[in-house]
Amino acid sequence: MSPSQFSALQSEASHRTGSGQGRYLLRFESLFHAGRGLCFPCDERGQVELDQLGEQARENYLFARAVVGHEYATPVVQRCD
Repeated sequence: MSPSQFSALQSEASHRTGSGQGRYLLRFESLFHAGRGLCFPCDERGQVELDQLGEQARENYLFARAVVGHEYATPVVQRCD
């Protein structure tokens, strides 16, 4: 994900309302490509609502979770400010 795509996702997520979903991002940083990774809207505990993701985002999320330690670092929760 490019920096501009990451910023756009942060902006989109910060405008969402609800039970905390969208005010945070769960970020999976690539182990091999500095500055690259995947991020998904989540709550303050890092819980991602799969039903709120599009099909491609859901596939990317499930892939990232499956390859933590191989392709991606342990994900971190970031607040959207």
